[in-house]
Amino acid sequence: MSLSVFFSPISLQDITPDTGFFNSQIGASIEVYDKNFPDMEDKRPDMALLGVQDDRMAIGNLGCAAAADAVRKHLYTLYQGEYKLQLADLGNIKAGETVTDTYAAVKTAAEELIKSGIIPIIIGGGQDITYAQYLAYEKLEKKVEVAIVDSRFDIDQENTENAPLHSLTYLNHIILHEPDYLFNLNNLAYQTYFASKESIAMYDKLYFNTTRLGFIADKVDQIEPIIRAADMVSFDVGAIRFSDAPGNAHATPNGLFGDEACQICRYAGMSDNLSSIGFYEYNPLLDSREQTASLLSQMIWCFIDGFYSRKNDTPPIPKSAYIIYRATLHDDAYELVFLKSKKSDRWWMQVPYSGAKSANERHHLIPCRYEDYQTAVAGEMPDLWWKTYQKLI
Repeated sequence: MSLSVFFSPISLQDITPDTGFFNSQIGASIEVYDKNFPDMEDKRPDMALLGVQDDRMAIGNLGCAAAADAVRKHLYTLYQGEYKLQLADLGNIKAGETVTDTYAAVKTAAEELIKSGIIPIIIGGGQDITYAQYLAYEKLEKKVEVAIVDSRFDIDQENTENAPLHSLTYLNHIILHEPDYLFNLNNLAYQTYFASKESIAMYDKLYFNTTRLGFIADKVDQIEPIIRAADMVSFDVGAIRFSDAPGNAHATPNGLFGDEACQICRYAGMSDNLSSIGFYEYNPLLDSREQTASLLSQMIWCFIDGFYSRKNDTPPIPKSAYIIYRATLHDDAYELVFLKSKKSDRWWMQVPYSGAKSANERHHLIPCRYEDYQTAVAGEMPDLWWKTYQKLI
């Protein structure tokens, strides 16, 4: 299947500075669908940009369909790092006759890219497009971890099973989708006054993870293992505070700082596991000085930089590449096993897998923090271990 059927070209002339691009700027080396569709076989890129021009289900934020071109204007002028950039811009997926048509196009394009080992970087549209991003994993025959960066939980607690699909309810459809291939759902940077008690209770009941904005403040590194575990990340620009990213109808005084958003994106890029990322709800109509477009371009730059800094040290790897630590809980009920990479000093934790089909599958490895090991050494059960165990039994 040729991916070109899903995309419309962009006008490179409209986003090129009068002076052109310098050799080390991204715009000088990226393969762009301006006249001809990028060669995805002989010149297979590591990553591919794709814009989505559909905001019909972006509740209260019409205008975010134009996000991708606004971000490109800034991204192309950034200087690439100390790596050989292999990035393609496939152009834009236009709004289909129905929103379902748009979802199908995003799903199919992302699925083909992921199967080819190319990471799709999705820009634009409402966060309901996250559902299409998730559907791209349906035929990949694996359980999927999803990380959502958002100030709210986009779920309808009143009409759980029959909620219409839009930017405030797409999580209903991800959680209830059949076949069920969702292993874990993480909601990062939520603000408690935007989250109902019922929603928080539902996350706990399903053993999903939630991380408050206050937990991240001044210690964004604490969520690195959560990002490292994710197969896909969906980033709502509304999670960033208004002063740093005004280009969103739902932006509020509190939220992530711009540098924290960039750090999260770099963690996503560095994850050996992550295979797609989406940036949603950016509205150029509300971004008079293009500050949000500039920040988003820097977030994408950080993701790219993180990708080219990958350590490729996720177990299973040779035992000589990591150090094994063991800790026994107070009641001696469990012995917890931790692995630490000698290359990156990152930690993983073994969780027994009762449904294993072979001896090699007796344990499920999850990224964790050094603090989880300290908790286990003190004789206490790390919360992450328990929640994962409950999903595996």
